Amino acid sequence: MENSYISLSNAIKALQDEGYTEDFNLCDAGVENKSKKNIHTTTELEVVKFYRFEGMSNPDDNTILYVIETNTGEKGLLVDAYGMYAGNVPKDMIEKLKLS
Repeated sequence: MENSYISLSNAIKALQDEGYTEDFNLCDAGVENKSKKNIHTTTELEVVKFYRFEGMSNPDDNTILYVIETNTGEKGLLVDAYGMYAGNVPKDMIEKLKLS
């Protein structure tokens, strides 16, 4: 796992090559693994690392890529366009993903 990547797509490709192949998404109950049809709460996952990407032309084009491992052995990625505060994401998940 590198300290930085040139682009979001480069990071995703490299991390998938390292075994982070699951696609996680934020949902009302926590983090969902769509392919396995299951949801993980904050106590069931660890944010291993995260990467911030900022758009060159528009400051609204900001994205964070979270590298996540679950207590069931799932390893994957969650891409968030700084939008987790807008939905019905549980407060404990917002706090877990609020990394400096």
